Amino acid sequence: MQICRIRTARSGLAHWFSLLSLTVAGLPLAQGEATPSAEDKSISFNRDVRPLLSDNCFHCHGPDEGHRKAKLRLDLQNRAHESVIVPGHPEKSELVTRIHHSDPDELMPPPESNKSLTAEDKAVLEQWIREGAEYEMHWAFIPPVRSEYPQVDNKDWSRNGVDPFILARVEGAGLTPAEEADRRSLIRRVTLDLTGLPPTLEEVEAFVNNPDPNAYETLVDE
Repeated sequence: MQICRIRTARSGLAHWFSLLSLTVAGLPLAQGEATPSAEDKSISFNRDVRPLLSDNCFHCHGPDEGHRKAKLRLDLQNRAHESVIVPGHPEKSELVTRIHHSDPDELMPPPESNKSLTAEDKAVLEQWIREGAEYEMHWAFIPPVRSEYPQVDNKDWSRNGVDPFILARVEGAGLTPAEEADRRSLIRRVTLDLTGLPPTLEEVEAFVNNPDPNAYETLVDE
């Protein structure tokens, strides 16, 4: 099985396609590839935990004092740690006890809220507590950090800063990148993607015969 390469570039809309490729690279690459379970990966508060708490808990245990119940706040680390979370010990944490409780009067979230946690959600919360229950600032306030490039076998395939990450995922799945499409296929694909219409014959011939090494980037920007 092969993965077709979408040629990416660094300027204008072509750069946007690079980011789109990276997003696609984060998806399973082959049918049957399992999504990592909570036990298989380190838990990130912003990625894995904040959405669960926001959807199921913050209405009654968040920043809105008017809706807050039992004076409990789960949106602040110090308030949560001093009440229902014992970092490193899910078995001692009231939060874990309540999300597993068999008594509907003690269960959280309460049944009348029409909210519920799946078994996977509960496992995520337990592992997060086991790993220390560290909170993170909202992602918008965390300065970005440049990632290290992954090690890949085909070192000549990459053309920009996104490609190594895509290739690492491809090689990790035991797949091989396909050969780059010819120019007639490239212009048809990118024109359909951006306009929803096929290119004209004149546009195809102009692109195919354009000797400029940045012809693709210019085409995408146009």
